[in-house]
Amino acid sequence: MDVFQAIESLVNRAVVQRLIDPEDAVYCRNRLLNLLGLTEYEEREPADLDIPELLEVLTEYAAKSGVIEDLFDMKEVLASALMDVFLPKPSQVNARFYERYRQSPALATEEFYRFSRVSNNIQTRRIAKNISYKTPTKYGDLDITINLSKPEKNPKDIAAAKQQKSTNYPKCLLCVENEGYAGKVGHPGRASHRMIRLDLCGEPWFFQYSPYVYYNEHCIVLSRQHRDMAITRQTFDRLLSFVEWLPHYFLGSNADLPIVGGSILTHDHYQGGNYEFAMAKAGADYYFELPGFESLSCSVVKWPMSVIRLSGRDKDALVEAAVHIHEVWKGYCDPDADILCETDGVPHNTVTPIARRKGEDFELDVVLRNNRTSEEHPLGIFHPHEDVQHIKKENIGLIEVMGLAVLPARLVGELDEVERFLLGKSGQVADYHRPWAQEMKARYENALSEANVHDIVQQEVGRKFERVLEDAGVFKREEKGRAAFARFIKAL
Repeated sequence: MDVFQAIESLVNRAVVQRLIDPEDAVYCRNRLLNLLGLTEYEEREPADLDIPELLEVLTEYAAKSGVIEDLFDMKEVLASALMDVFLPKPSQVNARFYERYRQSPALATEEFYRFSRVSNNIQTRRIAKNISYKTPTKYGDLDITINLSKPEKNPKDIAAAKQQKSTNYPKCLLCVENEGYAGKVGHPGRASHRMIRLDLCGEPWFFQYSPYVYYNEHCIVLSRQHRDMAITRQTFDRLLSFVEWLPHYFLGSNADLPIVGGSILTHDHYQGGNYEFAMAKAGADYYFELPGFESLSCSVVKWPMSVIRLSGRDKDALVEAAVHIHEVWKGYCDPDADILCETDGVPHNTVTPIARRKGEDFELDVVLRNNRTSEEHPLGIFHPHEDVQHIKKENIGLIEVMGLAVLPARLVGELDEVERFLLGKSGQVADYHRPWAQEMKARYENALSEANVHDIVQQEVGRKFERVLEDAGVFKREEKGRAAFARFIKAL
């Protein structure tokens, strides 16, 4: 395929996907020619390729012909600029969203999600590389994803990024100033990026979809103001107000402390979507009464992490109850359960809150977190312990808390070697996997075969993630831990 056929094909796909009207085809083609450094055009028959494939053809052409430098980031910048040719301005996208919203919130998000996919803001081609499956456990079906969507950069790309002069615009990858930003080496192109404006409790916030969605309609809701994440009364109020605005979505916040927090703590934001995680499906271990909040249903959730669930129709009462739990927890100590609220004035206790709707009721899960470290557990007492870190070593953020493991790409090749070992074939099992592989081989003995070894290893990875969540729970699900949890409930 030459550059002219790729251009014709991209314009044709934009028409087919209803990004532009047929009357806009010539105009858009000329815009593409300009971006690609071309002043002439030759007619071609369009090929039946998807938009991400066509963008790759055009960016490769631009790199080889010297229009752009042959760097990954510059190809991303150009791809976003090429797509922007076909897209309406943010005000038009917002007008369309709210026109649909007046008909149905679900219709509005469905259309905006489709728009974000076909405009390549959601990296569908890369996401398709991820390995995803479910593992049945005593807590329900946990979601497992081995993340292969993040592109690898070569030494030339890395060297160019190091030489790039640091600037303060946009301040981070979540700032609204990314909308329409061309991008540069070290900062992805956002020329085609679009956000929906919304008001949360009197503040301007923005709604977008994650470029690398991990579940259906995985969205990010971000503050207009570039400020550190903090769990406050306003957090609970905003989460519940959001699910009032989009009742078919959930919305949650990462914790606001290192180790137990997410990967970006420097910009106040939440994550949500149209998906029901295993934690949301989990029932109650037991119910309890919270004095002063008799209108609410309060329970401890049957989940490996320590979760208090509040539900009811009174949104204000839910906010007050969540604030009460958070305030008590921030100052709570129980040395017998390894829980200290601070060390030399540095706080350890915080929460991961998640809001959703269940019919007319609001539901708010308050997950108790503690980021203490010790000599035995230098990465965190309530963090994946050393014997599971060969599978998951990174922070347990909001997505993992709810029951979806995001595992590193290195596992693909490493697990292949484990499977070979289990079948008695020659290979090289990584040292940190060897005890696990030997334990599996002894446990399954003669039950292993070419037909089932892959499924067995996948399920055993899922069970490791189950252990990861149990490690992250501040009150363990055994007699001593249950008694400790009961002491905290009494303290409330």
